[in-house]
Amino acid sequence: MPESSSGTSGTGVVPDDSEAGSGVPTAQSDAAARSGDAALSDDAARSGNGASGSAGAAGPVAVDRETLRLALVVGGLVLAVLLGFGLGRMNAPADPARPAGATAGVATGGADGGAHAHSPGTGAHTHDGASVTQGGGDGTTGLSITSAGYTLVPSTELVAGRAGELRFQIRDDQRRAVTRFAVVHDKPMHVIMVRRDLSGYRHLHPAMAADGTWSVPITAPDAGPWRMYADFTAVADDGRQVAVVLGADLTASGAYRPRPLPAAATSATVDGFTAGYAGTPEVGKSVPLRFRVTGADGAAAALEPYLGAYGHLVALREGDLGYLHVHPEPVRDGDDVTFWLTAPGPGSYRMFLDFQVGGVVRTAEFTLTVA
Repeated sequence: MPESSSGTSGTGVVPDDSEAGSGVPTAQSDAAARSGDAALSDDAARSGNGASGSAGAAGPVAVDRETLRLALVVGGLVLAVLLGFGLGRMNAPADPARPAGATAGVATGGADGGAHAHSPGTGAHTHDGASVTQGGGDGTTGLSITSAGYTLVPSTELVAGRAGELRFQIRDDQRRAVTRFAVVHDKPMHVIMVRRDLSGYRHLHPAMAADGTWSVPITAPDAGPWRMYADFTAVADDGRQVAVVLGADLTASGAYRPRPLPAAATSATVDGFTAGYAGTPEVGKSVPLRFRVTGADGAAAALEPYLGAYGHLVALREGDLGYLHVHPEPVRDGDDVTFWLTAPGPGSYRMFLDFQVGGVVRTAEFTLTVA
């Protein structure tokens, strides 16, 4: 907000002519007095008497009055300028750089908010009839437990090898449990679980209780540090939708033995199916990755829609576990499924492709190195 001037300069009380004291001479008598004083001073100088002292006393009085008048005029001008400047600052126009109707501080996705990447130029789109602006895939998300006014609050204890339950809430900036979510890709909440070494990937869809607590059964197969991502689109009180990915660390009790990241490869095999892709991701550039899934006979697999698409791709960056959730183009290119991926920076990534054949969802895993 623009600062308003205090206007303290020139605000003190300045005396007018009536405050100069009683018996102040009029303009005519003042002129006469000055003439008389001048004559007296001249006579005294010629006669050599002490009358020059009286002349010296009268001269300064005249000078002080002229100075006072000048000070009053100058002070009034300065005060007028300061008051005008202060009023102008108080009524300054709106920021010309901000479009009309724009609201400051409204979070609608972006580098920290949006998590879904769609094909280039998609921009704002609708989720069940409600408009929402999401991020464009130009950076990883899920690095913070709080973003865009929402906080992930997990309440889970994991024990390696033991069946348990993942429980959490999403709370707003007033610490209220959020209970309104948009259905995005057939679900109101997508949860990704992965161990810190990028093994043990899980894609879960919990159910929400009336109090806003989400829960889903889970068994942590390995001990150690895990990362959970809550990927959702919240509906605010005013109906505005905000796409957010929040992340939190969890620990499964037991000895942690991290596994090295598998070598980079463009194909992976799972349950007799081979998934491969063509394309080379680049830093800061949206590049198409075309995936094809084939069966044991080498023929293209009969992919089925899963969560409203023919595949889902999650990429996690080694180190900070930055998160990218990328959805494919709605129309397949023959047997291929095309994803547009923007690598936020160089390094190693682990990609997880979910696809469905014969009613069964499988996950193919790839290691990707971006130069």
